[in-house]
Amino acid sequence: MSPTRIYVDADACPVKDEIYKVAARHGLPVSVVAGNFIRVPPDPSIERIAAGPGMDAADDWIAERAGRGDIVVTSDVPLASRCVKAGADVLAPNGKPFSEASIGMTLAVRNLMTDLRSAGEVTGGPRGFSPRDRSAFLSALDTAIRRIQRSNKPA
Repeated sequence: MSPTRIYVDADACPVKDEIYKVAARHGLPVSVVAGNFIRVPPDPSIERIAAGPGMDAADDWIAERAGRGDIVVTSDVPLASRCVKAGADVLAPNGKPFSEASIGMTLAVRNLMTDLRSAGEVTGGPRGFSPRDRSAFLSALDTAIRRIQRSNKPA
């Protein structure tokens, strides 16, 4: 089994610096994927991917590679759904895990809200990102890494 890799849907990710620190502590490689150029620290374990200008180019790049034993960080629900189906652990930047049990309802709510907005309904936006969200994310990422590492150990 290949080592755990952390894939970051980077265009609007508020926890990139936290991901780099946690990954370094655990010795894990990180792929930072964006539509275009994005700055990353000069570290050989951090790979910068400019997936291209296509509407879902970054999402497609991540979804084609992420699988069991990997972690994907994204707030994009359709991408989360694809990665959960591929067996990856998926976390939102606020620490909320996307799982097989929750992704169906999460995707349905997202689609409903999209339909309401396209019909002219004012639905409001997501709440602001808080220090509590950052803390919850750090805890969730560390927990996911430890769980994957335990499950990968030979019996």
